[in-house]
Amino acid sequence: MGNSYAGQLKATRFEEVLHNSIEASLRSNNLVPRPVFSQLYLEAEQQLSSLEGGSRVDNEEEEEEGEGGPDPNGPPNPYQLPPAPEGCCTTDGFCQAGKDLRLVSMSSEPVDVPAGFLLVGAKSPSLPDHLLVCAVDKRFLPDDNGHNALLGFSGNCVGCGKKGFCYFTDFSNHINLKLTTQPKKQKHLKYYLVRNAQGTLTKGPLICWKGSEFRSRQSSAGTCSSSLFPPLDSSGPLAAFPSESVPGTNPGVLMGAQQAGPAPDHPSLTSASGPAVFNGKDSPKHQQLAKSSLSAAPRPSALGILPNSGPPKKRHKGWSPESPSATDGGYSQSSGNRAKYEGAGVSCVPQAGLVGPASVSFPVVASGEPVSVPDNLLKICKAKPVIFKGHGNFPYLCGNLSDVVVSPLLYTCYQNSQSISRAYEQCGASSIQPISEEMQLLLTVYYLVQLAADQVPLMEDLEQIFLRSWRESHLTEIRQYQQVPSQPYPPAPSTATPVTSAQLPWLAGLAASSCNDSVHVIECAYSLAEGLSEMFRLLIEGKLAKTNYVVIICACRNAAIDSCIAVTGKYQARILSESLLSPAEYQREVHYELVTGKVDSLGAFFSTLCPEGDMDILLDKFHQENQGHVSSSLPASSVTQAAALDVSGTPVCTSCHLEPRGVRPFQLAVAQKLLSHVCSIADSSTQNLDLGSFEKVDFLICIPPSEVTYQQTLFHIWHSGVLLELGLEKEPMTKQRVEQYVLKLDAEAQTRFKAFLQNSFQNPHTLFVLIHDHAHWDLVSSAVHNLYSQSDPPVGLVDRLLNCREVKEAPNIVTLHVTSFPYALQTQHTLISPYNEIHWPVSYSNGVDLYHENKKYFGLSEFIESTLSGHSLPLLRYDSSFEAMVTALGKRFPRLHSAVIRTFVLVQHYAAAMMAVRGLPQMKNHTSVETLEITQNLLNAPKQCPCGHGLMVLLRVPCSPLAAVAYERLAHVRARLALEEHFEIILGNPSSGITVGKHFVKQLKMWQKIEDAEWRPQTYLELEGLPCILIFSGMDPHGESLPRSLRYCDLRLINSSCLVRTALEQELGLAAYFVSNEIPLEKGAKNEALESDGEKLSSTDNEDEELGTEVCFEAGSTSEKRSPVKRERSSSHDSASSSLSSKASSSALCSETSAQVSGPPQGDQARSPPPCGPAEEARAAGEKLWLRTSQGPPMGISRQGPGHPPPPDCGLRTSQRGLQVSVTASSQLPSLGSTSMSTAPATGTLVLQASQCSVTKACRQPPTVFLPKLVYDVLVSTDSSGLPKAASLLPAPSVMWTSSFRPLLSKTMTSTEQSLYYRQWTVPRPSHMDYGNRAEGRVDSFHPRRLLLSGPPQIGKTGAYLQFLSILSRMLIRLTEVDVYDEEEINTSLREESDWHYLQLSDPWPDLELFQKMPFDYIIHDPKYEDASLICAHHQSIKSEDRGISRKPEDLYVRRQTARMRLSKYAAYNTYHHCEQCHQYMGFHPRYQLYESTLHAFAFSYSMLGEEIQLHFIIPKSKEHHFVFSQPGGQLESMRLPLVTDKSHEYIKSPTFTPTTGRHEHGLFNLYHAMDGASHLHVLVVKEYEMAIYKKYWPNHIMLVLPSIFNSAGVGAAHFLIKELSYHNLELERNRQEELGIKPQDIWPFIVISDDSCVMWNVVDVDCAGERSREFSWSERNVSLKHIMQHIEASPNITRYALLGMRKWASKTRGGEVREPFSRCHVHDFIILNVDLTQNVQYNQNRFTCDDVDFNLRVHSAGLLLCRFNRFSVMKKQIAVGGHRSFHITSKVSDSSAAVVPAQYICAPDSKHTFLAAPAQLLLEKFLQHHSQRFFPLSLKNHSHPVLSVDCYLNLGSQISVCYVSSRPHSLNISCSDLTFSGLLLYLCDSFVAASFLKKFHFLKGATLCVICQDRNSLRQTVVRLELEDEWQFRLRDEFQTANAKEDRPLFFLTGQHI
Repeated sequence: MGNSYAGQLKATRFEEVLHNSIEASLRSNNLVPRPVFSQLYLEAEQQLSSLEGGSRVDNEEEEEEGEGGPDPNGPPNPYQLPPAPEGCCTTDGFCQAGKDLRLVSMSSEPVDVPAGFLLVGAKSPSLPDHLLVCAVDKRFLPDDNGHNALLGFSGNCVGCGKKGFCYFTDFSNHINLKLTTQPKKQKHLKYYLVRNAQGTLTKGPLICWKGSEFRSRQSSAGTCSSSLFPPLDSSGPLAAFPSESVPGTNPGVLMGAQQAGPAPDHPSLTSASGPAVFNGKDSPKHQQLAKSSLSAAPRPSALGILPNSGPPKKRHKGWSPESPSATDGGYSQSSGNRAKYEGAGVSCVPQAGLVGPASVSFPVVASGEPVSVPDNLLKICKAKPVIFKGHGNFPYLCGNLSDVVVSPLLYTCYQNSQSISRAYEQCGASSIQPISEEMQLLLTVYYLVQLAADQVPLMEDLEQIFLRSWRESHLTEIRQYQQVPSQPYPPAPSTATPVTSAQLPWLAGLAASSCNDSVHVIECAYSLAEGLSEMFRLLIEGKLAKTNYVVIICACRNAAIDSCIAVTGKYQARILSESLLSPAEYQREVHYELVTGKVDSLGAFFSTLCPEGDMDILLDKFHQENQGHVSSSLPASSVTQAAALDVSGTPVCTSCHLEPRGVRPFQLAVAQKLLSHVCSIADSSTQNLDLGSFEKVDFLICIPPSEVTYQQTLFHIWHSGVLLELGLEKEPMTKQRVEQYVLKLDAEAQTRFKAFLQNSFQNPHTLFVLIHDHAHWDLVSSAVHNLYSQSDPPVGLVDRLLNCREVKEAPNIVTLHVTSFPYALQTQHTLISPYNEIHWPVSYSNGVDLYHENKKYFGLSEFIESTLSGHSLPLLRYDSSFEAMVTALGKRFPRLHSAVIRTFVLVQHYAAAMMAVRGLPQMKNHTSVETLEITQNLLNAPKQCPCGHGLMVLLRVPCSPLAAVAYERLAHVRARLALEEHFEIILGNPSSGITVGKHFVKQLKMWQKIEDAEWRPQTYLELEGLPCILIFSGMDPHGESLPRSLRYCDLRLINSSCLVRTALEQELGLAAYFVSNEIPLEKGAKNEALESDGEKLSSTDNEDEELGTEVCFEAGSTSEKRSPVKRERSSSHDSASSSLSSKASSSALCSETSAQVSGPPQGDQARSPPPCGPAEEARAAGEKLWLRTSQGPPMGISRQGPGHPPPPDCGLRTSQRGLQVSVTASSQLPSLGSTSMSTAPATGTLVLQASQCSVTKACRQPPTVFLPKLVYDVLVSTDSSGLPKAASLLPAPSVMWTSSFRPLLSKTMTSTEQSLYYRQWTVPRPSHMDYGNRAEGRVDSFHPRRLLLSGPPQIGKTGAYLQFLSILSRMLIRLTEVDVYDEEEINTSLREESDWHYLQLSDPWPDLELFQKMPFDYIIHDPKYEDASLICAHHQSIKSEDRGISRKPEDLYVRRQTARMRLSKYAAYNTYHHCEQCHQYMGFHPRYQLYESTLHAFAFSYSMLGEEIQLHFIIPKSKEHHFVFSQPGGQLESMRLPLVTDKSHEYIKSPTFTPTTGRHEHGLFNLYHAMDGASHLHVLVVKEYEMAIYKKYWPNHIMLVLPSIFNSAGVGAAHFLIKELSYHNLELERNRQEELGIKPQDIWPFIVISDDSCVMWNVVDVDCAGERSREFSWSERNVSLKHIMQHIEASPNITRYALLGMRKWASKTRGGEVREPFSRCHVHDFIILNVDLTQNVQYNQNRFTCDDVDFNLRVHSAGLLLCRFNRFSVMKKQIAVGGHRSFHITSKVSDSSAAVVPAQYICAPDSKHTFLAAPAQLLLEKFLQHHSQRFFPLSLKNHSHPVLSVDCYLNLGSQISVCYVSSRPHSLNISCSDLTFSGLLLYLCDSFVAASFLKKFHFLKGATLCVICQDRNSLRQTVVRLELEDEWQFRLRDEFQTANAKEDRPLFFLTGQHI
């Protein structure tokens, strides 16, 4: 091959893999993928250091010496030339035939270069000054990056014309290179050869071997030393630098060299201001072009894809691209012209996306004489010329107008490029001018010149050329304004002289002079009319036969120019004229041709092709010969392999099972994203969605009018269970009920949609989700609908229904657009906010698998990638022989639309292929390799499966009439060949359902175990496993999903002229697929290669069939008898047991042995369906391996290398699809469970094996897609950033670009960035439904309740949005529910049993006299204090077991019982609640800013604190009426209080204070509904550091801000300050109102102190059986807080009560608890406090816990009344954040991460204990709660001897009881005379505690004392003052302190023992 690897890398593994790689590359049918080991060979270095580049001298001899020596890595290898044949010429510079090859002598000679070949110069060591001219197949040359050169060589001698040199060694001998070293093409092929403007062949750029070309060279000019491309050698007469002027040319224009020869490889000619532009894959990348201001391209090629005209294998075996291949024999005329048909390139088409014909828009003023179009133009030219209007005036045309097409597209392109984008307007008009008309035209000519023969001009390419040219010419001015610089450009010369109109025709002619007449320039003197007449004359005379483009220029008119460009090339003109047809016109044209019989001539032509006679005659002959007996060569379902049998004896295939339904992780993630977007709409301040007001979810799914999509959607809804979950339907569901939720957008849609709107109007508390699936379909404005005939009702229907006023304004309809192609909904006028777009997440981010799924999605980008790798056959392919025939017929039948020709050719190919497979081998010549492959696999697949499972072939025929023709023809051929039972042909039409023959319906029912006699498949998914050709028609797919048995996607007939991103991606979306994740795709694809192998396919014996015959059944044979037949293979891991390629790697099992076949473990079924039948080849090294024997388990995924045994657990698990084979002699089978998996095929172990079912294979590999060449070229070519060209096309037909001045899309853009790009750079056309929405990106133009979900086709969007509906419904239910604490009261058995009861059961209010007689219940009954110390009263006797076991502190919150309650209309809400009524209350209004509020200081002095307290009020303007301000000055004076005598029911008298911390979002501060709208005063009491966040969330609430010293304080401080402030305010109000004549005792003295978690309030209704009877019944209901407050505030003698409260709600409330209407006991959570009576009773401001119990005891001991209303209850919501949980005790040492336990909260004074960052009081309370037994050991569980606690209640834990006594004079205390205490607790005792007071109490011997003081000094003073040492013994070590640092003021303890 000319690339010997002698001396290096001799390992067999390398050689073998290299060989495989080359073979795979050669077999490849398209652009050759990069070989596997290209890094070992021909790897181009991406970036060589500039240092190396700078040091190289431009000295070729030196370079030759450096590279010509032996390879430094290998041993020296002297090279001996073989002797030349006798009589041969051996002169240097001549070939062996004696022809001169030197460039100097060949430069002006015409050279015949075959298609796909390039002229290159070879360097001969013996002729250092000469280059030898050679023609080399460019597949074997590298691209511009030094990559992708095919290994090997193919070349021709241009001297003697000898062709087909397959080895460079042979070729170098033939051209007498006389080498001293090993001949290598990299060393000796040096330069491309190009023709310059004079047509002379000159030396061009270096060939880029191994990146050598990227080494910058120092050149004499010096300007290009940093350029990516070296300049042309100075021998090129026209090579010039921008800074130099070449005589005879305009200084501003650079001329490059031109290449001769018919190969369409012309470098572009550009001006200094615009780099060369190519449209193709092999073109230099934009980036490199931009960096080089030279016109010479490094590789002069505008070609996209390499031509391929022969069989796809072994090209180096004497095959030459010119020789007709085996597949060409059918058309003798095509082989000679093959080069023309297949000259490759990216074919690009302009887009006419207008509603009507494109030619009617954009009128250009016509002037002058009309031009007559000749009558017989089409007949003579074989194509309709397409005339593009350019600059200036265009003349009238008259005469035979039907034979020309006039288009304004170029005119529009010029106009767009004249308007400077707003992005650059700020630069100023003076410095930045648009590109001139002359330059536009000249650049257009350059562009046309470099187009290949099979390329079509694309307006977007031209726009980019203009943009780059303009950018370069104004680079200095715009550089700083550049928003998205595509590339850094070198500075362009600013003094470039503009092209004048006089120079223009000459320059254009010069540019076109060397392009072999493909561009012809006509200059007119007066008007374009004469130029057009001249062109028509030349066309009629046949003088423009080789011309593709005619440029007509009239430059005489006052410096302005007129121009037009006519496309006369048959290929280009046909494609362009067809692309200008709208879809409707296209359908009409095709229909007309079919109806009028124009196609008959095509059929007649086909019949002449067959040498054996007409195809129909052959078919009839075959039919007669085989009539009466079906050929056994293709048994329909006769099974020759060992098949698993079920009970009835029918064969069963283990792979036929429907996918297990379930929501995949991706779908769940998307559903959650959708939900969060809906929540964010609800949470925004715009109040567009009030989720809190909805109780349920309903939905309607709108889909395009496709019956299959309709049935498919019904199927998804049915199986998702969403209707049951939403509560919309009940079991059993009927299909009719499900159909209510899917709306097909057809003629009947309007009435059903009206019913939906009516339903939404009648149910305001239901949230309706309107899902618009396939949302890119029918975006036509309803205004345009009137232009259409009424026979087409769906047009504009989406706009009429979904955009109607009712949908937009309904507050309970959310619209969700779902599409794979959202581009048309992402314009400047879109209704969808960019924040409401949800994009399908990427599966990998930074290499991390974000959502683990057991299937890998295979979409468009993966298909394109498959064309790049060298491992496997590409999954995207085109059929060159099909394309060649279509092109030839296009020229023969110019009046037929190419869609008709393509369809007829393809149907002919399929018919011939069926005949060939059926036993008429001569028909192979009349089909293509690709079609033969499809047909063979379609017919052979069912034989490889015991059940007859087969493949689906999708044949896409967009035009319905053509689809019908194809169906009829194929069905006819199938019938004649007696294949009706072998495969089905299905015509898939959007408007109708699926029709399947009875035989196949029966098979499907058997496979899917369906009993229903009436069942028919209604979706394509139900055709799983059916061998069939699905002819899929309709202009657009409508979202139909295809089954996993789809193996071939034949898109050769798609409308390739309509190049729009949506259309392309939509067609390719049909092939999108999920493959099993476990199987590496490269291997799967490589192993499947046997099915696509050209040589194998052309033979009838299929390897799979051979295998079928190898399987023999010998009775009683053992594994020893049949040793494995093994082909010799290398032991490399890559191909270890590559058994799909060598099926005989181990022998087949002989049947009488035992095998128990079981399916895979349940978990694996979703990943990869098990293979068919009981046997399958064993595959190792990372692939699935199913070993099935009696002992071995079915193995899952084997990732073990050779030698690693499988896991030891080999118990056989039979899945539900397990199959039993009835067998004998099980002992003869060795256990495979113990054998290493990888070595199983190699050892003597017997492995079961059989052909795989096609369904199983299909699950492992995506379908193969066949495309038109045009589309293929666009897809696989990329731009400078690596972005596929398809992505930069116009995104949708209904939109247009705003400007040519737009940056390119980038490959790295995310979906969101792409959306923003399209939103900026596209606008809808007038026909688009968003056209009228002209608010250009303003926020208020977006519809607030409209979302867009986009994701790749077939990825599972339907499942995702159905899941979204489920979780939305769950969330709404959850929003209307809360978890409330539901705990029974504690210590009820300890309640004091008194003879005295409050007998008046029906009293609404307590009777004061009766109530005063009731005893006070000291026991705490609130369940939240279950862990608190019991308070002893004098009566009860408590056994130790009465108390429960103490809970762990961390369980306290977790284990509290809750109940889920539905919120009533009287609930309190947090910040997430929005409803219409609350708007004003909450202070949010969309029309106004947040309510203003003012900050007021309020100071009062308090003697106990010894200083003045300064508080701050934040008062919103709307709440100022509750306060009194001084006049003037506006100082806050007091808070207004009502009078006791007020009886109004309009407001609540008591101000409500809610202390809160950490709950700005979750606190229940919205009391609007709880108060039933009544006026009330509500104050939030917050800490200073939280003021801002609370103000943000609650802007309309009054805030009381605590002083900063209380930032770390507990709830006691808030309660203390609330009470003191309220009393101070009462005094102020009494003074203020006394002046108004009101008595002080008439001012209302009550306040409410409420927890921030009180959510609902209830009342118990009691029905007494009789007067004073103890019998009663009761019920509980929810009421408003207003009702309860007004009832309590109306109590008689209310001012005599100090504290009022209510029960805490519990579901298990017993009658006994509500029998007594009132209790005198503790009150918690929601209290009504009389600040007047309790003036002298304070809350303890230091407390964190139990401060309410402490306060209750103080109030009672002061002789005041506490009353609990037992008929009222409060529900408390469980809130997991904030509150007391916001206090965390941590170490002050920052690096200590260990948790601090309560035992560490105290320490010995002066010790080196770790100090804690927490208030001392909190540490004390927590320590005593958990470890008080250290201080009071005698008190533990000793309830009869409690601890005496003086003046305070501290929680000592649940196992210690306390007895509370007050030291205040005249206080109420229990009688302690008969009690002996086990301990004494003195906490911060004041002067009321005296020694005499303590001496009244009796203590046990050994009882303990604990004294707690603020510091050590006061500790000692207290001991002395209370004479404690008389009765208590102290030790020095009994002193402790809280673990605080000195600055944190620790508390000190002293403990002692009673003497």
